[in-house]
Amino acid sequence: MNMKNDFNIYANNRDVISLFSGAMGLDIGLERAGLNVVIGQDFEPACVETMKANNRNVLAGDIRNIAPETILELTGLHHGEPFLICGGPPCQPFSTAGKRLGINDPRGSLFMDFIRMIDCIRPRFFIMENVKGIMSSPLKHVPAEQHDDSDPNQKLGTVLDVILSEFDKLKYKTVYGILDAVNYGVPQFRERFVLIGSRDNEDIFLPFPTHFQMHQNSEYRWKTVGKVIKDLEDDPGECGTLSSDRKKYLHMVPEGGNWRDLPEALIPVAMGGAFRSGGGKVGFYRRLSYSQPSPTITTAPAQKATMLCHPIQDRPLSVKEYARIQQFPDEWIFTGTTAAKYKQIGNAVPIGLAKAIGKAIIATADNTATITTKRFRGTSVHNRIKNAMRIGGNDGTD
Repeated sequence: MNMKNDFNIYANNRDVISLFSGAMGLDIGLERAGLNVVIGQDFEPACVETMKANNRNVLAGDIRNIAPETILELTGLHHGEPFLICGGPPCQPFSTAGKRLGINDPRGSLFMDFIRMIDCIRPRFFIMENVKGIMSSPLKHVPAEQHDDSDPNQKLGTVLDVILSEFDKLKYKTVYGILDAVNYGVPQFRERFVLIGSRDNEDIFLPFPTHFQMHQNSEYRWKTVGKVIKDLEDDPGECGTLSSDRKKYLHMVPEGGNWRDLPEALIPVAMGGAFRSGGGKVGFYRRLSYSQPSPTITTAPAQKATMLCHPIQDRPLSVKEYARIQQFPDEWIFTGTTAAKYKQIGNAVPIGLAKAIGKAIIATADNTATITTKRFRGTSVHNRIKNAMRIGGNDGTD
């Protein structure tokens, strides 16, 4: 069956169905690229209320209990009509910081419900995003001390192997890789796994970087924390709190520093039980720098191990500052407790990265991504350009 011919009556459609929408960072970015998000879905009450507060069409509930036909009825779309389905199934089981339980963690099975929606609705494209740990998360969790290379039951591959196999069965062409948001105009180092699929075997690609550490034009250099939050110093808005002890130690940390910058004699007391633990512990008493991009935004900037504190004030970043670093518009409303707001923002896809992904898919759909020439010159100058372009075009096969 020729899918492209079956569905070409919808070629001009730009409607998007969003799953696992959260605070809608991915959706806002796709809309800025020129797409139309017609519905969002989430299970978390705070996320659902945030979408409603921003006048979005919302389907609340557990995706495992949602029929694809329900989504089509709510949107007025038909089988094969949506331009795109996007979403990021909960990433905790694949986190490089967690226990890496893969699909043995019940939450890990939610990616199969995402695939179920693709199979039934048949959008022209899909975007699936997640933490980078999904690329190496084992299909079956085996404690290191029990691992046996000779046991065939322990050689089950990775979660990504299963995901790619499932989309291959659905006849979707895929491209995937790890993208760092800082390379797309986001004032934050944040690596995300991105998988793009095409129903019609189109020439999909991951977006190429638009911003660089060094560039002769300031508009194309990495964006810094100071560029986006410095104007909020006197009016930061809603903010988490630090205990008096944590604030006392943070006061001794210079801009851009962390626990290692404390007086040596105070470090064991300030760090407590973490002092003798392994790992770099870079998040302890971490203070941002105005002159650099932010570290990856976490879901709890006031927690001892994941602090994200203001460059010059003795407090964690405020909710508004958090949202600025993730590039949400100032008028975007977040609902719930302060902790719930931090969580929603911290789990979101940075809007600049989402916009770049959307533009790459639109360029594919419109067949405008490439300037066709008789040849690409083969000098060392041009080879360096091609190599630089590959940073954003890794399809995961290298």
